[in-house]
Amino acid sequence: MQLKIALLPGDGIGPEVIDQTVKVCNAVAKKFNHKIQWMHALTGASAIDAVGEPYPEETHQVCINSDAVLFGAIGDPRFDNDPSAKIRPEQGLLKMRQKLGLFANVRPTFTFPSLIDKSPLKRERIEGTDLVFLRELTGGIYFGERGRKDKGSTAFDTCTYSREEIKRLAKKGFELAMTRSKKLCCVDKANVLESSRLWRETVQAMEKDYPEVKVAYEFVDAVAMRLVQWPNSYDVLITENLFGDILTDEASVISGSMGLMPSASIGEDIGLFEPIHGSFPQAAGKDIANPLATVLSAAMMFEMSFGLLEEGALIRKVVDQSLSEGIVTEDLVESFSKAYKTSEVGDYLVGKIV
Repeated sequence: MQLKIALLPGDGIGPEVIDQTVKVCNAVAKKFNHKIQWMHALTGASAIDAVGEPYPEETHQVCINSDAVLFGAIGDPRFDNDPSAKIRPEQGLLKMRQKLGLFANVRPTFTFPSLIDKSPLKRERIEGTDLVFLRELTGGIYFGERGRKDKGSTAFDTCTYSREEIKRLAKKGFELAMTRSKKLCCVDKANVLESSRLWRETVQAMEKDYPEVKVAYEFVDAVAMRLVQWPNSYDVLITENLFGDILTDEASVISGSMGLMPSASIGEDIGLFEPIHGSFPQAAGKDIANPLATVLSAAMMFEMSFGLLEEGALIRKVVDQSLSEGIVTEDLVESFSKAYKTSEVGDYLVGKIV
């Protein structure tokens, strides 16, 4: 099978974790007789430095002419520490999502048996956790009208959603629930926010189309509490942009390390696959970053973009082996006796595949 994949390493540790993931993907492709054409492109701070834009048109053309996008990370402290900066790396990610029509972020959260005690939460609370958030990505407060008034002393950001935006995200949630435990939770703040009331009534109207799915409606603050109390009570959760941004980061600590969790951003056509962690600039160039989240994102890519389930399963298997055998980077060394370099973990994974 011919696989055409846009490769966007990005900033910070992005290039390092992407390098290891490319090694793993190439090994999988060789084993299963696939051919990967990697299409390299710039984004984030590296793109600003090169061409003055965080998501240049050249990069967009590479993405739309590919079958999938594998992405590293965006962010640079030079911009974080400059409130007056007009162009920021993160603007590239928002622009990319919008231009590619990536309206749904698929964020799984699960536990690894060998790392169950690495989590800050008690074993009995998190065992068996296997949930998926679908976060709406291209609407809400991040894209609404914003500005300042009263000579700059008052600021406002507007959260706006249309029924169609909600329906297309909810449809993905219902469809995913049908492949899992047929449980769906709509997360909102309908007791206060008009936009949340539209979310709730839209999802309620869709229930008749999916009679096998049991739907629950919970306020975002209650979900924030229950995620640390009984995360294994959830299966598929759908929510708007801001709520999803916060809750998925909260859920990520359940596994014990943000360096382990993959994600996908999907629309009607192309999908983008990336680790949930940031660019971690303090670790850039040191060969110490955990590549496993990016590698697991590639497993999602094989499965979701190409329908290659066996290939994705193999990647998950060798990642599990690396954890059970203690071939891990320094973020997980408390659970093991030795820290391995980013490149050494990548080499181990490749060795198990070939």
